[in-house]
Amino acid sequence: MIAGNIFEWIGSLFTDFLFAPFNWLRLTIAKSDAGWWTSNAVNWFFLLILLVLFAYWMKEAARFKKEGTEDRA
Repeated sequence: MIAGNIFEWIGSLFTDFLFAPFNWLRLTIAKSDAGWWTSNAVNWFFLLILLVLFAYWMKEAARFKKEGTEDRA
């Protein structure tokens, strides 16, 4: 019974609180003239973060390989 309540609470957390900005974006902003650009700005923001983290990861991998401390197991 407790596990059911925990999963209901997690579902409520996501649908009522964490996704509320996306619902607002979908229902109000996306219907305006610049709606497509505004809606996709979220995606471009996440893509930019992903590219920065990937570049950092590649830089660190090259550094470890250059130092000879890369784990090749």
